[in-house]
Amino acid sequence: MAVPPASGETGGSGGAPAPRPRRDRELNRRKLLTAAREVFREHGLKATLDDVARHAGLGVATAYRHFPNKQALIDELVDDMFARVEEATREGAEDADTWRGLTVSLERVAELQALDRGLREVVLHSDRAVPAGLRHQRRIRHNVDLVVARAKEQGVLRADAEPWDLVVIQQMLAAVTERSGQPDLWRRYLRLLLDGLRAGPERTQPLPGADYGKRFDVRGPDLIDPPEPGTDVPGAPRA
Repeated sequence: MAVPPASGETGGSGGAPAPRPRRDRELNRRKLLTAAREVFREHGLKATLDDVARHAGLGVATAYRHFPNKQALIDELVDDMFARVEEATREGAEDADTWRGLTVSLERVAELQALDRGLREVVLHSDRAVPAGLRHQRRIRHNVDLVVARAKEQGVLRADAEPWDLVVIQQMLAAVTERSGQPDLWRRYLRLLLDGLRAGPERTQPLPGADYGKRFDVRGPDLIDPPEPGTDVPGAPRA
C-alpha cells in the first residue's frame, strides 16, 4: 500500500508539493504581523515588507504570499488597532465604576498609540486609516457616548464635557508622543487632563467652544485626516 507523502513533500499526479498545513500558514501570518509591529515601531513606515520578513525569520516569498505589498500589511495592522480601540472603549463602558472605566479606556488607547509608531503615523497623517476606522467607528462612538453619559449620571464627570472631548484628548496625547519621542510622557498630561474632566465644586468656568463638536464631527474621518493648518473650520474656537 502506498504511503501518503509527508507535508511539504512532492505528491499527486503532477509531482507538485503538497499544500502546507493551514496551521503553518496561520503561524507564519501571525509571525509577520508581530514582526511588522516591531519593525514599524522601531523604523516607522519607511521599513519595507522585506525588512518585516527578515525580522520574522521568514523568506521574502513567504511574506508576499500573505501580503501582496506593504500597504496590505499596514491595512490589516490598522484594522487590528481600531479593533483594540473598540475593545478598550467597550470594556470602559461596561465597567460598573464609570470613572475607572473612562480613565482606563483612555489609558489603553493612549498606550496603543504610543507603542505603535508606524500605525500612529497612518492614523494621524493618512487617509489610509479611514476605511479601517469606519468599520469600527459606529461601535466605538456608541461606547464613548455611553461611558460619558453614565459618568455624568454618577456625578463623576463634569456636566459640560462631551464625548468628542475624549477623542480630542487622544489626539493631544498622540501629539505628545509624536513631538517628544518619549513613549511614556503622555501619562503626565493624561493625569492633568483627567483632573480637568472630573466633576467638582471648583469647576466655576464653563468650557468654551460648545458648538465645535456639533458642527465639525471630530469623531469622523476628519479625526484621522485633519484639516490643513489655517483651514477655517466652522464652529471651531478661535484664538
